[in-house]
Amino acid sequence: DAGALKRLTDRREARPRGGAASPDGRYRALIRDDNVWVRDQTDGQEFPLTQDGTPADTYQARFHWSPDSSRLLTLRTRPAETRTVHLIESAPGDQLQPRLHSLPYAKPGDPIDQSRPVVFDLASRQQIAISDGLFANPWNISRLRWQDDSASFDFLYNERGHQVVRLVRVDVPSGQARAVIDERSETFIDYAHKQFLHYVAGTNEMVWMSERDGWNHLYLVDGATGDVRQQITSGPWVVRGVERVDDQRRQVWFTAGGMDPREDPYHVHLCRVNLDGTGLVRLTAGDGTHDWRFSPDERFLLDTWSRVDQPPVTELRRVSDGSLVCELERADWTALLATGWRPPQRFVANGRDGQTKIHGILIRPSNFDPDRKYPVIEKIYAGPQSAYVPKAFGRHVREHALAELGFIVVQIDGMGTSHRSKAFHDVCWRNLGDSGFPDRIAWLRAAAAEHPELDLRRVGIFGGSAGGQNALRALLAHGDFYHVAVADCGCHDNRMDKIWWNELWMGWPVGPHYEQQSNVTQAHRLSGKLLLIVGEMDRNVDPASTLQVASRLIKAGKDFDLLLMPGVGHGAAETPYGNRRRMDFLVRHLWQVEPRRNPQDAAQ
Repeated sequence: DAGALKRLTDRREARPRGGAASPDGRYRALIRDDNVWVRDQTDGQEFPLTQDGTPADTYQARFHWSPDSSRLLTLRTRPAETRTVHLIESAPGDQLQPRLHSLPYAKPGDPIDQSRPVVFDLASRQQIAISDGLFANPWNISRLRWQDDSASFDFLYNERGHQVVRLVRVDVPSGQARAVIDERSETFIDYAHKQFLHYVAGTNEMVWMSERDGWNHLYLVDGATGDVRQQITSGPWVVRGVERVDDQRRQVWFTAGGMDPREDPYHVHLCRVNLDGTGLVRLTAGDGTHDWRFSPDERFLLDTWSRVDQPPVTELRRVSDGSLVCELERADWTALLATGWRPPQRFVANGRDGQTKIHGILIRPSNFDPDRKYPVIEKIYAGPQSAYVPKAFGRHVREHALAELGFIVVQIDGMGTSHRSKAFHDVCWRNLGDSGFPDRIAWLRAAAAEHPELDLRRVGIFGGSAGGQNALRALLAHGDFYHVAVADCGCHDNRMDKIWWNELWMGWPVGPHYEQQSNVTQAHRLSGKLLLIVGEMDRNVDPASTLQVASRLIKAGKDFDLLLMPGVGHGAAETPYGNRRRMDFLVRHLWQVEPRRNPQDAAQ
């Protein structure tokens, strides 16, 4: 619209933008008034390559010259009008009256910028037409790269909806495009956390990451045909990330989880393998999760590993084969244990299908009595982007502080979270309301059967952000099991939250499943005791999401508590006041006692 065009025009810089020099140094590309211009450095003369650029369809200063300096590649973008979210700071510190804050904030289903590659021939000063059938609906176009012969270029196309990712190659000057790699999924492709592309120097090969066989692995791909020359890694375990590719030695260094079936599958290990799939070496060995540092000559590494129930051990290992040179240090936790501190207990039980192993921990109070019954509190965050049960040694201060109030605190990674098989992860697709609860409940029941001190007649749950969404969902969908919840800054309706996170897991276009998964539309099902916490200045999750839940609960005649914190941003429950209110709420409703006040507070 006219207003959008004016704002886009006002944002433009008056001076030329860009300034990318060609490899031979003769030319410099720049953007002037939304069009592409080139300056001939030999005589200072400038000439336009385009004249049709406008604020509504602008050329970008993301220039990529061909190696022989004969062609210029960039992106042309049609900007979308971005949604604006307004926040009212009700009690600013520097004035009496409230202050309005506005920020751009795209939500699921909103229009997004539309980019497409454009390429120019310098000799003719003409744009080369490109067929766009393979990249007509981009979420993003990235990794623009010329081939060495300047006859073609590649780019990575991520289609909106995140079910198609392509490595597209465009022939110049014909403009014909083809898919070298065409990655597809019936659910989602986790482009934000499981994507890797590396061009192997001096060859026509690429290292590519994919979950196509059901596990996250690496593949060696023929750069000309797109055929897989070799699956570099394979098996019922996952590549967690790539540290580096050594083109000369034809090796890839990567992190892995689940390689040893005797270990927790979330433990991170460092590995190396040849690009032909041979010579796999695990360079770390201790039964824990690992961190490492290389010696300056990279002949040795310092490997420090630990678990929640094992303080850190540091070893010196050879990089050549991962063999142990010597143990350097083993942390002594005698003094810590002498305080009464208890390490978390790891516990594994079958999930909803009766066979998939679900991993979690239990944290007990320092005065734990096995003959007593303790209410249970679950700390939840079921965001699909990772897994959240601690694996490394730490004091876990906040969780232990909660346990000291007379609770057993648990954390669990259910299905729908990451770092396991693709099938394990896919449970979240269009299904964020699931939150892994069938697995969590099965795990808790198994834990209580083995540890009868867990009182499943009194179960609380708390979480923030996606965890806030999860915590409320516990009372809406599983109120027969969970009894008390504290939900902080929750994205309670995925149509209200940030675009990228929600469209990745919930898909695009926005359909009825968004409404079905909403805590707002399900608010009438509330049972149990609920405390909603939100900061009015939350720029991460629109605070209106929490207030829309409150509105629907009021309409349904449901009793609940609401803490709206003036001037506070995301994570309001993690402030000292918010945390105290959360702990008090859990004590009040799980122990049925009124929390004792700090004597200093009572004296005021």
